[in-house]
Amino acid sequence: MGNWVVNHWFSVLFLVVWLGLNVFLFVDAFLKYEKADKYYYTRKILGSTLACARASALCLNFNSMLILLPVCRNLLSFLRGTCSFCSRTLRKQLDHNLTFHKLVAYMICLHTAIHIIAHLFNFDRYSRSRQDTSGSLASILSSLSHDEQKGGSWLNPIQSRNMTVEYVTFTSIAGLTGVIMTIALILMVTSATEFIRRSYFEIFWYTHHLFIFYILGLGIHGIGGIVRGQTEESMNESHPHKCAGSFEMWNDHDSHCRRPKFEGHPPESWKWILAPVILYICERILRFYRSQQKVVITKVVMHPSKVLELQMNKRGFSMEVGQYIFVNCPSISLLEWHPFTLTSAPEEDFFSIHIRAAGDWTENLIRAFEQQYSPIPRIEVDGPFGTASEDVFQYEVAVLVGAGIGVTPFASILKSIWYKFQCADHNLKTKKVGHAALNFDKATDIVTGLKQKTSFGRPMWDNEFSTIATSHPKSVVGVFLCGPQTLAKSLHKCCHRYSSLDPRKVQFYFNKENF
Repeated sequence: MGNWVVNHWFSVLFLVVWLGLNVFLFVDAFLKYEKADKYYYTRKILGSTLACARASALCLNFNSMLILLPVCRNLLSFLRGTCSFCSRTLRKQLDHNLTFHKLVAYMICLHTAIHIIAHLFNFDRYSRSRQDTSGSLASILSSLSHDEQKGGSWLNPIQSRNMTVEYVTFTSIAGLTGVIMTIALILMVTSATEFIRRSYFEIFWYTHHLFIFYILGLGIHGIGGIVRGQTEESMNESHPHKCAGSFEMWNDHDSHCRRPKFEGHPPESWKWILAPVILYICERILRFYRSQQKVVITKVVMHPSKVLELQMNKRGFSMEVGQYIFVNCPSISLLEWHPFTLTSAPEEDFFSIHIRAAGDWTENLIRAFEQQYSPIPRIEVDGPFGTASEDVFQYEVAVLVGAGIGVTPFASILKSIWYKFQCADHNLKTKKVGHAALNFDKATDIVTGLKQKTSFGRPMWDNEFSTIATSHPKSVVGVFLCGPQTLAKSLHKCCHRYSSLDPRKVQFYFNKENF
């Protein structure tokens, strides 16, 4: 537990602050709407569900402001590569961008559920108070309509006894946008499950872009003004604490209390999401601009096990080890972009990727390049973008673990190390990399092209980490993985187990590729 706190204190602090802000915003908004005089009459109809609906709405705005930031890849690459204040501890937090993106999405789902349930109760109470003929305060407030008062100073959105909740839901701006946002959110969350994302990436890709409808709906959701409060002018003339008890005399000329007037709550969601949306639009414009730059395919190599290697050139392309790019092939799909780790070294005069057949898109791409008498398909490239592997040269000892096609990030690293040793680069901190063997019948490794081969297999991780800790008792060891989550859990535990609480002794830092 001590090692875990030492290695993850910043992540824990960040999550605590984020959760704390959610709790604070919810409680603060709940108390505000429970006590505000402006909503005194509204509470007479709705009760505490008004405060629940408004508090959850505020938390939805807060988390919707954050949801786009972790997927701004250019912003993350800028923070990772160019900001001097990004120390190793801070840079490692950028590797958890997708994890944070998912956590924010789950929080949005939670507050969406609270918001919907609260409004279901609200509409039920609106309907019952509109049907009430007992002459109670709630029924009198619900009877205020467009016909009875000029200026639309109504409180209950159900304007007649014949009007149904369904009618209000699908004819009002708030109701219709709420339905659209909920459907979009359900489709996005369900299609983002591990099974669908891995097996049917196209479904995940297309449904996830429904976020456009979610953001647009959120921006205009509050325009309808379903939740209404007493106007300031009306409160000066007829304060609820003084006049609520004498509501039967509101129409009397001799009474000092006048019938209250109401106005809709001004929309606020757009204020929360405006800046992130502008930032994201700039991000997409930059991606589009870079994707339109011409890519020249200089070499195509078909490796065994249906692995395609593409070597390419692009004007102004500059990369670091372990980075990845997004690739689009318009002849296969105009909209689909898929991430691939660069397998070339920065010192080479080209950049390359290795593509394994793992779905419809990759199989179609490989098939298109296998056709000998057909023109080479056009490729569009966006990137490169930074990953955890960029920090590999910041460690004295590096352990590279790749499962299956996950060896590709380390091809770039191993090649770059070879070039750096050839050039006697004195700035290279790395003194030792773990190694093994693959393809014994080949003179060189199939992925890296180096004589030092990579190996598959399941090492005894406890033995490996114990040996490394013994051999390098005062070193900082970087453990890098590109592979499945089950392997990540095993390596993560080993990093905690074999890291010393004494910062002067061996420390293991776990880094996993996430894209």
